[in-house]
Amino acid sequence: MSSTSPRDPTLPKGAQRMSRVDTAWLRMDTPQNLMMIIGVWRLEPGIELAALRERVTDRLLRFARFRQKVVEDTMGATWVPDADFDIARHVVPETLPRRRGQGARAALEARVAELASMPLDPAHPLWQFHLVENHVDDDGKKGSALIARIHHCIGDGIALISVMLSITDGGLPPPERSKRGRAGGDERDWLADAVLRPITELTIKAIGMTGDGVVKSVEMLANPQAPLTNTLSGSVEMAKAGAQLVSDGASLLLMDDDSPTRLKGKPGTVKRVAWCDPVPLDEVKAVGRALGCSVNDVLLACAAGAIGGYLEDRGDSVAGKEIRAMVPVNLRPMERAHELGNHFGLVPLVLPIGIANPVGRVYAVRARMAELKGSFQPVLAFAVLAVAGLMIKPVQHALLGFFAKKATAVMTNVPGPAKPLGFLGSTLKQVMFWVPQSGDVGMGVSILSYGGGVQFGLITDRKLCPDPDKIIERFAPEFEKLLLSTLMLPWGDQASAA
Repeated sequence: MSSTSPRDPTLPKGAQRMSRVDTAWLRMDTPQNLMMIIGVWRLEPGIELAALRERVTDRLLRFARFRQKVVEDTMGATWVPDADFDIARHVVPETLPRRRGQGARAALEARVAELASMPLDPAHPLWQFHLVENHVDDDGKKGSALIARIHHCIGDGIALISVMLSITDGGLPPPERSKRGRAGGDERDWLADAVLRPITELTIKAIGMTGDGVVKSVEMLANPQAPLTNTLSGSVEMAKAGAQLVSDGASLLLMDDDSPTRLKGKPGTVKRVAWCDPVPLDEVKAVGRALGCSVNDVLLACAAGAIGGYLEDRGDSVAGKEIRAMVPVNLRPMERAHELGNHFGLVPLVLPIGIANPVGRVYAVRARMAELKGSFQPVLAFAVLAVAGLMIKPVQHALLGFFAKKATAVMTNVPGPAKPLGFLGSTLKQVMFWVPQSGDVGMGVSILSYGGGVQFGLITDRKLCPDPDKIIERFAPEFEKLLLSTLMLPWGDQASAA
């Protein structure tokens, strides 16, 4: 399942046709929502711009995609080597002017928000790194801050995490060819155990589908000329898959529009960004074990509580209300996670923002997750993106607008390494990222575990949610309420029955 089709002999040397799904992401840009994945690395001590450019040249540019620009035509798009490539255009110095009384994190958040609304230059490869060499954090610690912007057509979250980790100290470059089994060494073991897993716990395993089955289904949808017998073996399996596809397709088509809240509406062109300090991952795991829930259930329940509390503070009634988040699900084989391109589907996850009891909210999230078990909806969403990549923009936007009407947010949850990584001799102290929102979706929720902690980040539209920091501030208190409530409950079977 390659991210590009075989090389066309009529194309210039080094050029490749863009896949249909990647073309869909390329064409999905709107003034309201640019299709960029944005990340922030905070480093201590600081690093120098010249050293960063050298590392990027040595490691990142091994991937041809980062030296290729996009040339569009009536049939789609082509990746073409940029004859005018200049590393100084893509790795640039950045300054953080501060307003009176503005802290270091607030200044960094403000600049990230500005860059989220700033298009990448289409005449050159669609990525850029911005380095704040001398960044003094609010706690007085000196270091650097690195802001990365990468267009979604280059790759999805799993692919880009694998690529970015390859440029860290001791990071290993992805293999040139797919390899079976687990490679040796601590770095490879960690990549196999954590990073190469699907982007959320709504994984191939969690939704009750075998990896081979999903991959074959995706290949069938990406390559409709392939005979059906090559993708689904046996009449019984075909019948079951067909029935499930019909059921899940109907569920997607008949899905009600999302609950109306102040977080939904027509977004503008200005973003707001915020993130919180990490919560200890061991404590999150302990709560999950005590309640018989996954770490993901606990984190999503805290996010739902934070959003619900924010709306209540503004006078909105949330009792009994739910909002829907579109959650990416990785569909590629794990051993090919290093490959660029997009190979993920979407599932609609309902967040019970109107349940005040934190324990009851966790159990409600767990029940919603269970409802998704065995679903083909990620594969169907992948198919929609593949079809959309072939359409003219008005038709494509109409197709993708369907998903926007059904959701308030896009939500991702990415597992990171348990110990901090090194970069150019410095320590990567904190990592945060945001995925883009499509159509009229105005909120992106990111949950990332790294270095023994879990942190929560938001990117919002200024018109719909001008103060995402007020939601962020509620994440840790929501977890504390859940922790205290859990300690007061009977453990074991009695807790599960509560």
